[in-house]
Amino acid sequence: MKVWKEVWHWGSSLGIAFLLAMLIGVFVFQPTKVSGHSMDPTLRDNERVFVSKLSHTFSYEPDYNDIVILDSRVDRERTFRDDVLENGLLSLLSGKADEQIIFIKRVIGKAGDEIEFKDHKVYRNGEPLDEPYLNEPMTYTSSKKWVVPEGHVFVLGDNRNHSLDSRDIGYIPLSHVLGKKM
Repeated sequence: MKVWKEVWHWGSSLGIAFLLAMLIGVFVFQPTKVSGHSMDPTLRDNERVFVSKLSHTFSYEPDYNDIVILDSRVDRERTFRDDVLENGLLSLLSGKADEQIIFIKRVIGKAGDEIEFKDHKVYRNGEPLDEPYLNEPMTYTSSKKWVVPEGHVFVLGDNRNHSLDSRDIGYIPLSHVLGKKM
């Protein structure tokens, strides 16, 4: 009987620890690993960063230049179930940690902003952005003007010539902004 009592004690302690780790990972912060070179030189491939989940938990809009973690599947509704199942701990246990749906990008535009790409620069509301963090001069240009809709942001990688971002996947719903780099 004493052995079972000890097993129950240890099992319940581990269960509580797992539950607390899940709650912290879903609502407060979690570590994540940078995958790829789209944020060079600011963030390097395989670099580990901590993500504050508070902005997602309390639905705060990110600021310009915030580095955010986002769900790139913008064509589908995001649910609380996604937040739980894609938590770092559960994604490791489920084997889904390597899925390339989570992106790390920089916020360039917010609701109502007009974004343009000309003269190898990004313009927000007619003004060129000062972007000392860029890896190299941007080669991308376009005659298209992007107007960020309400409830969305426009994001770009710092390595503009090698980044899959809002130019490709479109505007990012605020519900898909999962947190920001701490």
